Amino acid sequence: MSASTGPLTSIERLAILAIILTWGLNNAAAKFATAALPPMMVGGLRFALALAFLFPFVRPPFPSWKRLLLIVLLSGPIHFALIYIAFGMAQSLSPLVVATQLWIPFTALFAWRMLGETMRVPAVIGLAVAFAGVAWMSLDPHGAAELPAIALGVIAAAIWAVATVLVRKSPGVKPLKVQGMTALVAAPILIAMSFAFEDDVVAKVSTAPPLAWACVVFAGVVSTIGASALLFWLVQRREPGRVTPYFLLTPLVSCTIGVLFMGDALSPQLVIGGGATMVGVALVALTEKKAPAATSGDPA
Repeated sequence: MSASTGPLTSIERLAILAIILTWGLNNAAAKFATAALPPMMVGGLRFALALAFLFPFVRPPFPSWKRLLLIVLLSGPIHFALIYIAFGMAQSLSPLVVATQLWIPFTALFAWRMLGETMRVPAVIGLAVAFAGVAWMSLDPHGAAELPAIALGVIAAAIWAVATVLVRKSPGVKPLKVQGMTALVAAPILIAMSFAFEDDVVAKVSTAPPLAWACVVFAGVVSTIGASALLFWLVQRREPGRVTPYFLLTPLVSCTIGVLFMGDALSPQLVIGGGATMVGVALVALTEKKAPAATSGDPA
């Protein structure tokens, strides 16, 4: 029995657990960091740190460079500007984290439209349930207060899904090269946008507490580099569809942190809406024979 078809090994299971915990913690880290630092500056600093490790991978050749540049812009400065602004606006972590999981059904939807991939009936049902769950969650009095942040999170999820589908259309592009180019482009753009559009950037950067900087380092090194390296190692050994459904546990980690340590209030309507969203997302993910590997790891 080959390694690609046999049961997951203990090391592979530990790698999956490490990715789930890292991405779950990274969502909380984003919330902590954007509470002290300007959101776009958080994104810029994250990619600047990542670039220190990824720069050696940014070298020719650059096949389909126009499409590659579009992928980099979508998955880098555009997606992360929106998602970090959303984290900075959100009062609670849990609803936003659940809403951003819509990137999975968005990917299935856009792959159907852009690539002609088949959407099987369970995936269509899952897509409808996921979007209905976010809508129901947002109608709650607590969720309604988060509506602007949730809306930005949903838009960011859609942009990430488009980038993921474009990666599918670009076979042969090495993931670490995409990550390196994304960091190279995103770091200066997000830092420049922060100075152009955000207030008191220098003052906030100079007075940010050590915890905020620790969160930026965690995002730039542990999540962007460490978790993504584990992900790419896994999908080289296994079909993506064998391992990516496990990552649906990531919001559970983030929501647990939000409730226990960040004061998230979970009403019955939020719980039902969030649960419905995750059920719908799971239906889509489990229906796809080959779930997509994200363009640069965790989409948050």
